[in-house]
Amino acid sequence: MIDQFSLTADQLAIQDMARKFTADRITPFAAQWDEEHHYPVDVWKAAGELGFGAIYVSEESGGIGLGRLEAALIMEAMAYGCPATSAYISIHNMAAWMIDTFGGADLKERYLPELVSMEKIASYCLTEPGSGSDAAALKTTARLDGDHYVLNGTKQFISGSGYNDVYVVMVRTGDHKSKGITCLVVDKDTPGLSFGAPEKKLGWNASPTAQVIFEDCRVPVANRVGAEGDGFRFAMAGLDGGRLNIGACSLGGAQRCLDEAIAYTKDRQQFGQPVADFQNTQFMLADMATDLEAARALLYLAACKVSANAPDKSRFSAMAKRLATDNGSRIVNDALQLFGGYGYLKDYPIERFWRDLRVHSILEGTNQVMRMIVGRDLLRQ
Repeated sequence: MIDQFSLTADQLAIQDMARKFTADRITPFAAQWDEEHHYPVDVWKAAGELGFGAIYVSEESGGIGLGRLEAALIMEAMAYGCPATSAYISIHNMAAWMIDTFGGADLKERYLPELVSMEKIASYCLTEPGSGSDAAALKTTARLDGDHYVLNGTKQFISGSGYNDVYVVMVRTGDHKSKGITCLVVDKDTPGLSFGAPEKKLGWNASPTAQVIFEDCRVPVANRVGAEGDGFRFAMAGLDGGRLNIGACSLGGAQRCLDEAIAYTKDRQQFGQPVADFQNTQFMLADMATDLEAARALLYLAACKVSANAPDKSRFSAMAKRLATDNGSRIVNDALQLFGGYGYLKDYPIERFWRDLRVHSILEGTNQVMRMIVGRDLLRQ
């Protein structure tokens, strides 16, 4: 029975490669990136050389064609160094996967080679100022004019906005709320495309966020992903994997803070003994480790269900995302408490993880929406 709950040799090798990459290229620099609001594009390109820009892009299209569990292992490993960096890899992969899975041969040929290598980096544009959880209420319009669509509207909270080369955008081409949405690929240098000022955020400082603005922006019909009106279906199909990845990023951040807390409490002396010797400390560490392993087990199970296209994959993805992000934030918060006043200082990494993980319960669907998805699915049975 133990094999059912063990990673394969290939999966362990992928995990080890991601951990080594993180230790070399992310962890030593993450605090500086956060402090300087630096977007580490050079690190993206190095990750692309390992195949991390096309984790579940098919091998036929130049990707490494892995499953969602392998993707989660990579995201978790990279988030141990910097959750913002790891989460951005997830966004790029979702955009590349969408083009590979739903795009025509010409579109894939034009875009995927440079996205796979991360020579070009992609953003995913769904959210708008007035449509967050109600994603189908988006208002950015795309009017057909000959062999082009003319886009007008604004996208909100777009990671990599203004820096990235390619934007996979959901636009309204019809009146029907969900079936009137179409997916287009837009190049950064397209006339009529501009970007808002970088948002000033609590965390995720290593990943710039800004509006994407369309003003009579002409995009070729040839840049449409799939058929007109299918965009919302594509967007929803990508969310199961995105939720797993953001949950995995919380696992990686929580694991880092648990490890830091164990090391710190063994070293820190109070009342003539290490803080780790106090039973209260041991109870806190035990709960942190238990909550982390429980979330990890559920997330890995959900990832296997998404790869297998199981009927209950969306329910399990929602449960896993909710548990991993809630538990992750709580674990980091407890780690900060164990550090005492030092946890509040930027000399230590805990406060950065505390800030970065907070947004994970909002991204890819808020955790309140996750509960709604689970509840509705249970009542349909």
